Amino acid sequence: MFFYWPMDILIFIAFGLSIWAQFRVKGTFNKWSDTRVQSGLTGYEAARRLLDANGLYDVPVEPIPGALTDHYDPIARVVRLSEPVYYESSISAVSVACHEVGHAIQHKVHYPMLVMRHRMFPVVNLTSGVAPLLIIAGLIFQQFNFLLGLGIIFFSAAVAFQVVTLPVEFNASSRARELMVAEGFISNDEERGVAKVLNAAALTYVAAALISVLELLKYIMIFNSREE
Repeated sequence: MFFYWPMDILIFIAFGLSIWAQFRVKGTFNKWSDTRVQSGLTGYEAARRLLDANGLYDVPVEPIPGALTDHYDPIARVVRLSEPVYYESSISAVSVACHEVGHAIQHKVHYPMLVMRHRMFPVVNLTSGVAPLLIIAGLIFQQFNFLLGLGIIFFSAAVAFQVVTLPVEFNASSRARELMVAEGFISNDEERGVAKVLNAAALTYVAAALISVLELLKYIMIFNSREE
């Protein structure tokens, strides 16, 4: 059984939310990219100053190609900013840059949820590739329902990883907003734009986690119905 109503309806709605979130984050980023930040800082300058203010002098900031490809690499300990963020002096650029620095600060202070996420990564990296194959095999061959059960266990690791990612992202944004004001990167009247940029980005993580949780529940329901 590949379809399981009404869970599939909820998953469809969640997919719609995910697509809307992707459009929203791009639209919000583009909108506030046209608004120059009053401090005149570029994304690179804001990131560099915030890193230095928190004693992270040895963490470099590098430009990378693409749009919305910004991230903090905890292995190389480097903040990588997309070229529009790295070079531009806008509310969007400074917001995204400081958000990524927020992850670097989390790394420095050993933020518990980030530590947990890092420890989970090797397991998730292993199980996420196998889980879909086991689930598909279990759905096709009902007599081998144990394959579906095993796939559910492996898939659960990926779902847990996405759920743990949520507080990591929200905390990084919260740190960024507080530090941006404290360091004078933005004025009080620019906080609204910063909040919109960061909240739009966070929504994509919420949508992705919601889809994964609903899919997991669907597979569990199918597994249980076969065991009855």
